[in-house]
Amino acid sequence: MSAPTPLPDVQTVVKTARVYARDLTERVLATFLQGFIGGVVVTTPLDLPMWQAAATGGVAAVLALGKGLFARLGEVKNSASLAKGV
Repeated sequence: MSAPTPLPDVQTVVKTARVYARDLTERVLATFLQGFIGGVVVTTPLDLPMWQAAATGGVAAVLALGKGLFARLGEVKNSASLAKGV
């Protein structure tokens, strides 16, 4: 029988949950904005049909890549998040 796995203390769990919540909130908001901007900017002036408009989701992916690269300019170099402490 193996030894029981030590559990982290409550403070570590709470801090980790806060960091996760900030990171998740940022990712959800950023993805929404990137998708919205990609859809509006590309499809509205070009009056694209549905399938071409759906393909503009690639614009959101490019914006997500740009945000991740921009985040590397911050103090934390091993994170693609703009949230502090992530």
